Amino acid sequence: MSAIPPLASPAGLAGDPAALRGMTRRRVGPGRRDVFRMAGLSALGLALAACGVEGKKAAPPQQSDVEKYWSGKTKNGHVDFASWPLYMDPKLPELKQFTERTGITVNYKEVIQETGSWFAKIQPQLAANQSIGYDLMVITNGIQFTQLVQLGYLVPLDHSKLPNFAKNAGEAYKRQAFDPGNVYSIPYASGITGIAYNPKYVDEPPKSIADLWNPKYKGKVGMLADTQEIGNFGLLLIGVEPEKSTPADWERAAAKLREQRDSGIVRKYYEQNFIDPLGKGDIWLCQAWSGDIFQKNLSDGTDLRFVIPEEGGTIWTDNLVIPKTAANPVDAITLMDFFYEPEIAASLAEYINYITPVPAAQDVIRRHAAEAKGDRRKELEAIADSPLIFPSEEDYARLHSYRSFANAAEQKQYDTIFQAITTA
Repeated sequence: MSAIPPLASPAGLAGDPAALRGMTRRRVGPGRRDVFRMAGLSALGLALAACGVEGKKAAPPQQSDVEKYWSGKTKNGHVDFASWPLYMDPKLPELKQFTERTGITVNYKEVIQETGSWFAKIQPQLAANQSIGYDLMVITNGIQFTQLVQLGYLVPLDHSKLPNFAKNAGEAYKRQAFDPGNVYSIPYASGITGIAYNPKYVDEPPKSIADLWNPKYKGKVGMLADTQEIGNFGLLLIGVEPEKSTPADWERAAAKLREQRDSGIVRKYYEQNFIDPLGKGDIWLCQAWSGDIFQKNLSDGTDLRFVIPEEGGTIWTDNLVIPKTAANPVDAITLMDFFYEPEIAASLAEYINYITPVPAAQDVIRRHAAEAKGDRRKELEAIADSPLIFPSEEDYARLHSYRSFANAAEQKQYDTIFQAITTA
């Protein structure tokens, strides 16, 4: 087991707008953790697949393709950037610095509420080779990311234009299974799915996913409604790596999850609203996202704990990508690389409170904490010292990705198996 130590719970932070956290004050906004978030295709997405969108796969790019795309392209002085709600300080300090330094202006819009609906919105335009109005967007690893790649809708990145990424990105973010070699994407932020518990009610810290099946916690366990989230934990429990799992493995994992449900151990399957019941004691331990636990403790002074179970946890990643119809790709990739400067990455992490892909940001935040006073110093110290924002190499080694699906039919088979657990 990899245990995450308890966080500091500085008083007086709840009134700080920069410290607002929790279920109703999420940094990443509504809808980030629902069935569509990582479970795959929405109903509309499935309809698109049924209409033949899925299957028109583009060939993987060669180096010559990368060179051909970027040849002759120059800076135009502007970027249109599509992101999620509350994924950057509303005052946009990082973007102001970027413009001051490069002369490139940025039109930043929080227009992505959910990956499936965003894909459905932009897919017809990309298929017609028409502009979607944005040069840069944030896309989560999952079925829609895979579709964007397979359909040839993303620009292959010129890594000669990403020196900060090469120098400062954590090694875990250079070997992601969903985009080997970072051909199309580099991470913006990420998080961990593990087990959270309330020490007021749980005397012995959970070590294993099997603790979520312990009869002594009957009616006091929370699980996530997302099919890939519960699927991953079911698979890890039976000793199967989710990334390499087969339909037979899915059935075995689902059987274990049914046992947990039918014995009355699970109180509820949550989408993004598990944090308050955990704090109040309605549930005592829960499958949970790392950033939510950090934010709850920091804002409300709670003492919730988070562990990566001995079988492993899950890592998800939100990624910066350039759509193929971008009008300003050079400006966009320049901004992507700018985010990998440690000072800029630290500034983003101080606001977002999820894992930054730039390990060197930790020392920058410690310096900022030393220069700050009062509650602000306590907040920055908590951020810098938190393994929920700066996991260790041991933590990273225990994390798994979600199953990548070859096609919509495979995705639907997986969803059908695990949705039967949460909807029965």
